[in-house]
Amino acid sequence: MTTENSGTQEAPNKSILGYIWDLPNLCSLAGLCCTIFALYFIAIGVYAAAMIGMIWAVAFDWADGLIARRLKGRTGTDSKFGGQLDLLIDVVSYAVTPAMLLLSYGKFDPAFLPGAILILIAGVMRLSYFSTFGLADGTKYTGLAIDNNSIILVFVFLFENWFNPGTFSIILYISALTLAALNVSKIQTPKLSGNPVNVVLLAVYTLTMSVLYGWTLI
Repeated sequence: MTTENSGTQEAPNKSILGYIWDLPNLCSLAGLCCTIFALYFIAIGVYAAAMIGMIWAVAFDWADGLIARRLKGRTGTDSKFGGQLDLLIDVVSYAVTPAMLLLSYGKFDPAFLPGAILILIAGVMRLSYFSTFGLADGTKYTGLAIDNNSIILVFVFLFENWFNPGTFSIILYISALTLAALNVSKIQTPKLSGNPVNVVLLAVYTLTMSVLYGWTLI
């Protein structure tokens, strides 16, 4: 026996490519393009250009959340799809990219492989935990938010020329592993990306880093 559902039904799902035209998703995908840009330059050893790609990936990541919260007319499915898209892009941007940066700067020496593995494990565990449990008390992350990995590593790389490559590779190794440990720690940190003021501050930081690294490329 069939019964008629008198409740409001969810609108039919869009096609896969139909979700591209959701503005927050476009912003997320722009961030992914920046990450691919960063990975390319990491692979060929042009680290200044890679830093520009990494920080712009964070900027687009923060912007997509701000846009999504202010955009009207998005359905529950739109939000769910956008959340999943953002999560998958975060794996590439904030776990795979730092791991590849460490391996590349270490000339793919096997000694750097354990560090890269730990960075990836910490990254996916951190993101899986957040996907499952969300924010602590609705306002704070448990563990250092993974986007901070790129923000901090881009800053650390400003000092590359202060040291010889061997010494800086150790500094980078220690920095990356420290961030990985903080990602999976019990510390609670505020959700910075949800505040428009912080988004503006990140925009200033992004432009500043782009100019500094861009100058070294000239």
